[in-house]
Amino acid sequence: MNRPQSPQSLTYAAAGVDVEAGDRAVELMKASVRSAQRPEVLGGLGGFAGLFDASALTGMRRPVLATSTDGVGTKVAIAAALDRHDTIGIDLVGMVVDDIVVTGARPLFLTDYIACGRVVPERIAAIVAGIAAGCRAAGCALIGGETAEHPGLLGPQEYDVAGAATGVVEYDDLLGPHRVQVGDALLAIPSSGLHANGFSLVRAIVREAGWSWERRVAEFGRTLGEELLEPTRVYARDLIALIDEPDVEVHALSHVTGGGLAANVARVLPSGTLAILDRASWRPPAVFEVLTLAGRVPQADAERTFNQGVGFVAALPADHADRAAAHLARYGLSAWQIGTVVPESQAHLGAPVVHGAKGVNGGGAQLVGVHPGRMNP
Repeated sequence: MNRPQSPQSLTYAAAGVDVEAGDRAVELMKASVRSAQRPEVLGGLGGFAGLFDASALTGMRRPVLATSTDGVGTKVAIAAALDRHDTIGIDLVGMVVDDIVVTGARPLFLTDYIACGRVVPERIAAIVAGIAAGCRAAGCALIGGETAEHPGLLGPQEYDVAGAATGVVEYDDLLGPHRVQVGDALLAIPSSGLHANGFSLVRAIVREAGWSWERRVAEFGRTLGEELLEPTRVYARDLIALIDEPDVEVHALSHVTGGGLAANVARVLPSGTLAILDRASWRPPAVFEVLTLAGRVPQADAERTFNQGVGFVAALPADHADRAAAHLARYGLSAWQIGTVVPESQAHLGAPVVHGAKGVNGGGAQLVGVHPGRMNP
């Protein structure tokens, strides 16, 4: 049987995988990775696995490991369009590490995964530099990662990022619905913008409006692309510091990500309770108003897609709210009371009750009232 002959020998490089470019990327990222370490990290870059000395956990009564994994969604498409890749890694750390902090856990280490159509060493190094910056902000170590080249599956300029992090908390110190009480105050902590949620809707709005990423928007004081690439605020250090304050008792934390404010707050409430969240307590930043008006996005859809300017919500005893807000102000976070936990029987008539997303069978949440000074179409 005659077999068709290839006109030339095939190599891995000819198939689209550049091993040498991958090695150059590793060399370029070494300094960034070294900057995001902790004393417990063993070994260096390039091993088959990252090593972390966990002997300190033996001094804990009942250590519980917390782990989370996530990505940054289609926000990477905007970074690729603008050829700016140094902030996406910060988004990744914020999305992953701050989910761990919800439990009260202290983040220990993170690993990342970057898949791309073609390894451009400088681009990969910029992404990793952002990841390292996020890890430094969170106080966790970047102990390993992987860059995978997928020619034919992803375009030459396309990539995606994901990460996984691990933290630890004493069992007795776990935060969550089991601590929340009727009468607890709900303290909102501001977001730095869109963070990394809702970008499929954002991109659709921009496309339908015919806007360019370079469009200067007066309400932002900068270009559309610069506003949209504002990195996710990394809350880990500040929230752990708040938990450690002796005069504040934190019952639960909610990271406002996919699903919006009400659904994510409901996830951390016990069954039979309801969070009444008052829109009159804050005005969403301009980016949310500009986008929803441009896309004629219904309020309900905007509220279950975007964080609306709230990055975290803390549930705590009502008489601790002012002290907690004062501590957060010292950390550079201007928190405000956004609502209260009440029995579900006290739901406001006419306002929908949102129950926890992600399959959580917990409490509910209602958004009531009207934001002050909202832009008009």
